[in-house]
Amino acid sequence: MDLGISGKRALVLASSRGLGLGIATALAKEGAHVLLCGRNDDRLEENCKAINAEGKGKADWMRADLAEDDAVETLLKGVDDKLGGVDILVNNTGGPTPGTVADMTADKLESYFQVMVLRVITLTNALLPRMQEQGWGRILTVASSGVIEPIPNLALSNTLRGALVGWSKTLATEVAGHGITANLILPGRIHTDRIDELDGANAKRQGKSVDEVRSASIKSIPAGRLGTVEEFGAVGAFLCSQQAGYLTGSMFRVDGGSAKSL
Repeated sequence: MDLGISGKRALVLASSRGLGLGIATALAKEGAHVLLCGRNDDRLEENCKAINAEGKGKADWMRADLAEDDAVETLLKGVDDKLGGVDILVNNTGGPTPGTVADMTADKLESYFQVMVLRVITLTNALLPRMQEQGWGRILTVASSGVIEPIPNLALSNTLRGALVGWSKTLATEVAGHGITANLILPGRIHTDRIDELDGANAKRQGKSVDEVRSASIKSIPAGRLGTVEEFGAVGAFLCSQQAGYLTGSMFRVDGGSAKSL
């Protein structure tokens, strides 16, 4: 299927590895011009070389850290310099440290709120007028299956990513008439470095081996395995496609059937 996004310009946050890179790579395979960003220059440059070697879409990169006060201004300048505008925005952030509700100190909550919520919203608001003027845009926000069923020992993530649900739904209703969609994509157990880190933390907390924790996790997934970054990226690319123009204000689970709610 031709997703109809060849030549579209896409900014993908936190795309030096993992889920962000998966979506960026899938978009580039459809002919999009993607701008990767993150904190690791070497990894970003290497990923761009790999994408450009495919000869389909195009990839550029820039260093941007959402934890820095001037992150939004840095990203907007990068969009102007490297893309000349944006058609597709993929909001993605790293996950916060594991922990319980009791571990959520005011300082920690405020710090992660700045990175995972406030700057995502501020950046989106800054890019929206351009999408409205051209009458086309895709805003895809990577959240977590924890917004459907809170994940144990991830209280910060459950809380902050949950805030993005109401924001994205409200945004979708406000911009739909401009040809812009706003959706959430919810990863379940997709095999990334982040999953390895969380399994390690859970193993330490439970006094078990990482293999034991991983095996128990896989048993809870109806598909019987972890998902791949490529599978996740493909879904993300479709939600940014021309064909997905009537899909908005929704949450899409990529979890192998793990969520038990309807």
